[in-house]
Amino acid sequence: MIVGILKEIKVLENRVAMTPAGVEVMVHNKHTVLVENNAGVGSGFTNEEYVAAGATIVETPAEVYAKSDMVMHVKEPQPQEYDMIRKDQIVFTYLHLAADEPQTKALMKAGSINIAYETIQKADGSLPLLTPMSEVAGRMATIQGAMHLAMPAGGRGVLLGGVPGVEPATVIVIGGGIVGINAAKMACGLGAKVYMLDTNLDRLRYLSDVMPANCIPVMSSKPKLRELMAEADLVIGAVLIPGAKAPKLITRDMLSVMKKGSVLVDVAIDQGGCFETSKATTHAEPTYEVDGIVHYCVANMPGAYAKTSTLALTNATLPYAVQIANKGWKKACQENKEIALGLNVVHGKVTFEAVAEAFGLDYTPIASVLA
Repeated sequence: MIVGILKEIKVLENRVAMTPAGVEVMVHNKHTVLVENNAGVGSGFTNEEYVAAGATIVETPAEVYAKSDMVMHVKEPQPQEYDMIRKDQIVFTYLHLAADEPQTKALMKAGSINIAYETIQKADGSLPLLTPMSEVAGRMATIQGAMHLAMPAGGRGVLLGGVPGVEPATVIVIGGGIVGINAAKMACGLGAKVYMLDTNLDRLRYLSDVMPANCIPVMSSKPKLRELMAEADLVIGAVLIPGAKAPKLITRDMLSVMKKGSVLVDVAIDQGGCFETSKATTHAEPTYEVDGIVHYCVANMPGAYAKTSTLALTNATLPYAVQIANKGWKKACQENKEIALGLNVVHGKVTFEAVAEAFGLDYTPIASVLA
C-alpha cells in the first residue's frame, strides 16, 4: 500500500502523523511511504531523517492525495483539502465529525473510507488513539489555566498553589476520564484545591483511592456544579461521549456566579465544547472573555507540545496503521473490531450513529459496509 503523510495546515499545528521510526516500520512491512515536504519540521524531524527511514519526499499535498491509497493526518482535513480526497481512498486521522457538518458532508461526497482515531475503541471501552492526546491536553489544561489566571493574561491574579499564609486557588475538573485525571494530577501537584466531578460512582471511588488528599471527588449535578463555580478560580471541561457532540454542562447564566477574572478551559472543544459560551480558538489567539470570565478553547491543544505529542501519537496509531496497510481497510475491520469502530463515513454512508444523529443523516450500521 502507498501511505501518505501530510503536513498539518491548521493554525500553529506542528504535529505530524508519523515519525521517521514509524516510517521505518511501514517500509519494513513492504509499504511505500510518501511524506509531504517539511511535514515533520515542526516536531523536530527533518526530510533527511524521513528519507533515511525509507520515505519519499513529495512537494505538495495534492501529490500526496493523488498517489496514496491511505493518507494520514493529525487534525481533520481542512476545507482546501476536501476536493483532493479520492473515492475509495482511506483517510486515517482525528475527524471529530459530530461537531463539523461541512466536513462530514464533504467526506460523504468524496466517497472515501474515513477512519477516525478518536472512535477506535477497545473492548473495555478505552480509546487507545485518543488517550495519548488526552493525557497531553489534560496536563496542558492546568498549565494554560494557571497562566491565564495571571493578571497580564486577563485573569484575576491568583497563583494556583498559593504560598505559605495564602490560600491556593480552587480548581474544578468536570469529568473523571483521561483528560480529567491528568488535569487534576497537575493541579494537585501545584498545590491547588481540586474538585473532580463525575457521574460514575465507581469512577469516583477509584479517584478517591488514587488521587492525593487535596483532590475531592464529587458526584456531578447541576446544583453542585453551580455551587462550586462560585468558589472556582479555574474550571476545566473534560467531558467526552465517544464520537458524539459534547453536552453543554455550563450555561451562560451560570457564569454570573463566578468571580471576575476566573478561567474556563474547554478541552472538549474538538467535539463542540461543554460550555455554552465556548467557541474554538487557536494558539495564535487562544482566549476571549465573556461576562468577565476568560475562556481558553484551543481546538488542537497538544499541537503546542508537538515533539512530545507526535512521539506519543505514533506510539498509539502505528500498530493500527500497519494492520490497515497490511490487510486493507475491510479485512482489517473484519478481523479487528477496534478498527471497525473507527469507521465514521464509508462510500458516502455515515457509519457512526452519533454523527448521523448530530446532523439528522441516515445511519448505516458498520456491519452492512463490511458484509
